[in-house]
Amino acid sequence: MSTGWKLFLDDERYPTKEGWIIARSSEEAIRLCLELGLPQEITFDHDLGGDDTSMVFLTWLTNALLDKYVVFPEGFTYSVHSQNPIGVRNIQGLMDNLLREFRQSL
Repeated sequence: MSTGWKLFLDDERYPTKEGWIIARSSEEAIRLCLELGLPQEITFDHDLGGDDTSMVFLTWLTNALLDKYVVFPEGFTYSVHSQNPIGVRNIQGLMDNLLREFRQSL
């Protein structure tokens, strides 16, 4: 169950506004979602250092949604702040597909 929290997934930067919980890796983002439920909002960086990318988190999210382990909270939103243009398109494409498929009817 979501508690209305917001996830900032980025290995280096900081959010420009208060109220975000920062995850520096996909593993940390997954752990937070397991502990707190899916956030109300996520903003993504693509490249998270080394071989880690937000796509690792999104693979976990896809499987968790398919297994009905998690659901998107009502009013869920996301954005991508990555400087990697291909990464931006990959995240947006997958997130848009997941939202089309798994967003709860209001």
